[in-house]
Amino acid sequence: MRHWLGLDIGTTGSRAVIIDESGAVRAAASAEHAPMSQPQPTWAEQDPEDWWRAAQEAIRAAITQGNLKGEDIAGVGLSGQMHGAVLLDEAHQVIRPAIIWCDQRSQAQSDWFTNRMGAARLKEITCNPSLTGFTVPKLLWVRDREPDNYRRMRTLLLPKDYVRFRLTGEFATEVSDASGTLLLDVPRREWSSQILQALELDRSVLPLVGESEEPTTRIQTLAATATGLRAGTPVVGGGGDQAAAGVGNGIVESGILSSTIGSSGVLFAHTDESATAGTSWRSRREPGFLSAGSATTSARRKSRRPEGRVRILTNFWLRRQKGSPRAARGCSTCRISWESARHILTRMRAASFSG
Repeated sequence: MRHWLGLDIGTTGSRAVIIDESGAVRAAASAEHAPMSQPQPTWAEQDPEDWWRAAQEAIRAAITQGNLKGEDIAGVGLSGQMHGAVLLDEAHQVIRPAIIWCDQRSQAQSDWFTNRMGAARLKEITCNPSLTGFTVPKLLWVRDREPDNYRRMRTLLLPKDYVRFRLTGEFATEVSDASGTLLLDVPRREWSSQILQALELDRSVLPLVGESEEPTTRIQTLAATATGLRAGTPVVGGGGDQAAAGVGNGIVESGILSSTIGSSGVLFAHTDESATAGTSWRSRREPGFLSAGSATTSARRKSRRPEGRVRILTNFWLRRQKGSPRAARGCSTCRISWESARHILTRMRAASFSG
């Protein structure tokens, strides 16, 4: 019987899950990451090498737990925390700690990028406003504050794609995670030449971008020895954590909304409308307000339109609603009318809090 291994690179740890042909879980194992580094207020960094260490541990433990061999694993898929900036030098070595999704140091760079591109044009290309959580403002912060590190950069990767590189020796990503960088032309599903030109960034620093289910790389011999996987095992694109969780929870048609309480609070909804259409989807930049993203995935092939998956980031809004039933549910999926979902999102947009 064939098996497949899914690997998630989270914020607090990495987790490997093995399923068989029937979809049953055969094994699952986790390995914790080192505590997130916060050298200054609003900063958040992690060591990419620690992700790779944890990924190896989780994969080996899952294979052992399932009483399996590397030859039993027919394919590998990756998911992980989105928006982080991993910078590699010419020798493919990590230049500095990765600036991860919850880092807020780059407001000035986010504003500069909006002015450089124009807010309307930026949304047309990326289906997103510029926010400090996204990858481009982080990269611009390095450019402005650590110019030597920026000049050394030869490759820019997202967190899960650094682990993909260590597994396969290749640089690749997929559309869902790429859509959270502010570098992807979402309607065209390719890196934006206009944004690269505006940033004076060479296309060669970015990895190959493919579809979520597309096998783009294979396990290399060195990683096979480290993990117990078979060299040559195909690795598919996978997805950003929220896109993958949304599809896994069945958020693939209008009228379904999932809520998650984890390292961040997330509402994830599907809509057939464009993420930039109408005043109800206008985004706010301030912490605690609704922002709309376009974390798309092609794991469901019913619709290829990038606007088919809209990720609603709540910036810990749900965790602040301690008295609400939604806050007590933790991670849940519910079927509700789209009108009710809009009502929830409208309330979120209007909500504000201190601290």
